Amino acid sequence: MIDVQKLLQGDLRTLARAITLVESQKSEHRLEAAKLIDQILPYTGKSLRIGISGSPGVGKSTFIESFGCYLADLGRKIAVVAIDPSSPVSGGSILGDKTRMEQLSRRENVFIRPSPSQGHLGGVAQSTRESILLCEAAGFDTILVETVGVGQSEITVASMVDFFMVLLLPNSGDELQGIKKGIVELAQAIVINKADGASKTLAELTKGHYQQALQILPDSSQSGAKVLLASALEKTGLSEIWSTIETYYQNAVQNNSFQAKRELQLQKWFKDHFQEGLWELIKSHEKFQKKYQSELQKVISKKSSVSSSVLALLKEFQS
Repeated sequence: MIDVQKLLQGDLRTLARAITLVESQKSEHRLEAAKLIDQILPYTGKSLRIGISGSPGVGKSTFIESFGCYLADLGRKIAVVAIDPSSPVSGGSILGDKTRMEQLSRRENVFIRPSPSQGHLGGVAQSTRESILLCEAAGFDTILVETVGVGQSEITVASMVDFFMVLLLPNSGDELQGIKKGIVELAQAIVINKADGASKTLAELTKGHYQQALQILPDSSQSGAKVLLASALEKTGLSEIWSTIETYYQNAVQNNSFQAKRELQLQKWFKDHFQEGLWELIKSHEKFQKKYQSELQKVISKKSSVSSSVLALLKEFQS
């Protein structure tokens, strides 16, 4: 049983135990976790949620450590929810973020919690949203969510944060790589990381390429994304990034888009969670499961089209 009062007082051991609870897939734990989230809901929603993505090797962990230390020096209470890729064989994950962020982990008012992705689409744990709420209830006012930077993970994380930034390398082979992937269109900021030493000139060129490329995007709220330079190693560009986030937040609050965005995110969370729960319920039904496997084999053996088999399953479900 989680001591809610200790959690609200910011006890880190209690917070860690609470996140372990919401990560559990056991049915009895899911019920207990739901009750816990209900209890802490009035104390949530007051943080700034920042998503950080980028391909492996772009320096996400080093950037988060430098940026987190910068924010901690400003008096912010930082929680880092770092999502690790799970092994497709064991389902386990690396969980080594405290080792990768050694300096940040030693700071007061900082909490780092790596989480297994558990095989969910986008490399993001189903429990990430609940982990964010728990960190907010424990008093953290800035939540940094790192993605694995592969597949659809950016899209998933962008749907649960207030501000989303993509880290890129200087001139990393294709100045329009982010545009082609469609990821940059989700971002409020594009940060060219490792803009130091011999790479500084390349970083400036890359910044120019992206600024030009963003001008051809369809008109949307994301077309005003800022392109910024940073060096996590030299700790430069961090103040400009934070200023960009603060300005974005202030404008979003003033024009009421901040609350509207969070309400849309809640709608998506509700829909996704309901669909996952419904699918688990359906799979547990023995008769339906046999019908499902039967129709699947028909599709694989080309004895039935996908549409016909799905319609047959829906008819079986309705009956």
